Amino acid sequence: MRTSFRTGDVEQAMEAIKGAFYTNRLDVLAAPERFGAAFEVLDLGGITVGDLTCGADVRVRCGELGSYHVNIPLGGPMSWHQSSRPELITAPGRAALFQPVGSTIVDRWAGDSRIIALKVERELLERRLEELTGRAPRAPVVLGPDLDLTGGRGKAWAGLVSVLVDDLYETTRLLEHPLVSAPLRDAVLNGLLLAADHRYRDVLDEPSPRLRPAPVKRAMDAMRERPEHPFTTTELAAEARVGVRRLQETFARYVGMPPMTYLRTVRLERVHLELRAADPRTTTVSEVAFRWGFGHLGRFAEQYRAKYGCAPSHTLRLPAP
Repeated sequence: MRTSFRTGDVEQAMEAIKGAFYTNRLDVLAAPERFGAAFEVLDLGGITVGDLTCGADVRVRCGELGSYHVNIPLGGPMSWHQSSRPELITAPGRAALFQPVGSTIVDRWAGDSRIIALKVERELLERRLEELTGRAPRAPVVLGPDLDLTGGRGKAWAGLVSVLVDDLYETTRLLEHPLVSAPLRDAVLNGLLLAADHRYRDVLDEPSPRLRPAPVKRAMDAMRERPEHPFTTTELAAEARVGVRRLQETFARYVGMPPMTYLRTVRLERVHLELRAADPRTTTVSEVAFRWGFGHLGRFAEQYRAKYGCAPSHTLRLPAP
């Protein structure tokens, strides 16, 4: 889906950014009479790309994003920081990489600078990493804050992004067709994971992992289709059409964790997605946790914090993305 937006009103610009990306507070820092927001946005399902200008120097406060985000400044530098980390300056030819967790502020976005912005859903990136490595990540994927786009893999990845940006201004809408958007989305994810710094990059540079055997895939499909079901290892072995010992051995080899740990990971993902979308006035953490198969709230809260870096109640209170 594409969105084209023009306005000289700051409040309307905030609503447009909220609709395409995140809840935000937009402050004009100088020459408010020059403010004029122009946004071109394309949603590819899990990846949102935008070509954004504001006309005047602004500050954008977004709070916690909940997604990975990349800002590529064109025409002038951009200063920004997350949480209590020091302020960073990202110049043209480089990209700023924001994490899903941590209060996010673009301290100064120059009025004469465009920003190419990419929002990447957290679950989409982590799922892609799992597909590429054959193993679910044991810890959150923390991307390095800066990416050089002038050479090597960064330059190649920037070329892929430019394809998305160019299509914002075409009338054919080819990239919105599933036959084109799905493989291009995977290519952008693959390129980001190969170009950015993170703890799993060396694994991606190793020879391609062997395909998971059919029993593992059958068990994983069953858990993803019905994560709320009270599976036992014996039942999962039956779904996989192998014995319990064989299932445990193949999961350890091809997934990197026992089947019940994988099930817990899937359930945590579903809880996280529901809490992000829920209204805290009508929803409680406990009812969501129970719905997805967590019977012990204390252990659930510990496991959730280990995966997402915050308490589930914190996620529930976040503004809906």
